[in-house]
Amino acid sequence: MYIQPSADLWRGRIDSDNDPLSFRYHQQVQTVNSSDISPSNEQANRFAIIGFQCDEGVRRNKGRVGAAEGPEAIRKAVAKLPWHFKPGTQVLDIGDVKCDGNQMEAAQEEMGAAISTLHKKGIFPLILGGGHETFYGHYLGARKYLGPDAKIGIVNIDAHFDLRPYDQEPSSGTMFKQILDQDPNSRYMVIGIQTQGNTKTLFETARKLNVQYILEDSLSIDRLDEPKKEISKFAREHDAIILTLCTDGISSAFAPGVSAPSPFGLEPKLVRALIRHIVSHDNILSFDISEVNPSLDEENKTVSLAASLVNDALLTIDTKHKMEGTT
Repeated sequence: MYIQPSADLWRGRIDSDNDPLSFRYHQQVQTVNSSDISPSNEQANRFAIIGFQCDEGVRRNKGRVGAAEGPEAIRKAVAKLPWHFKPGTQVLDIGDVKCDGNQMEAAQEEMGAAISTLHKKGIFPLILGGGHETFYGHYLGARKYLGPDAKIGIVNIDAHFDLRPYDQEPSSGTMFKQILDQDPNSRYMVIGIQTQGNTKTLFETARKLNVQYILEDSLSIDRLDEPKKEISKFAREHDAIILTLCTDGISSAFAPGVSAPSPFGLEPKLVRALIRHIVSHDNILSFDISEVNPSLDEENKTVSLAASLVNDALLTIDTKHKMEGTT
């Protein structure tokens, strides 16, 4: 299910061929097959972009498919952005895992193995979904790397709990319940929950599973002190934090290209502030962005926003940490 990276996706404007201060991503990102990545033996930070070409979970959840096209579209948008990393920082593109037909579970396992390998080599994974079922593979990689006893804190920026029953089959709406049911050393916090996006049963399920959540209508850019304290407390209680952003939690005015648009979603500057705060913690381990659906987008709004948030997250981590500190 592995697809090699394509240098053709990394193209854009060239302001200079020899002035590093004028470089853009497409001039710096290195495309490397996953099997050719060497362990990190340098002090500089290393990031790896890996895509998950899958929306089988969205289909099973009766959503609008198309998010499998997200990784390619986001890469093309990131490629054009200016390069502001510290000297020596590397960003690798190692390609994608592609879901073959309806074999979502096998694709998630393969994604998990790839992410675990990146961690072992001292590289920070940046995962581009795909439907939000992307996160289950993301989680599998973190757990495989950390071992069964480490305390993992899952932080999800989302309008939905995604705690649906999975007795018939897993989907893009079940993965957090799957994790909490099987893993006593993982806990879950979700930021941006909307009452109109979740039934009373889902709120009750969240209570039974001790899920921490912050409602969308309690958040604003000028009232983040208390939410940040709550997030930081959650982070301190765990050995590692893994972050996922479901773009359907962002207002549809800014992110129309998603399976379930959200007219009362979060504003981009608020999401950026939340991401910056979360990834600034010393124990941040990995980050994914999911549910970007280019086939439903308007004038590339959602793809461009996703690219900007990816860039902002990586720059924040590059400023705050050395990658060996995340392991």
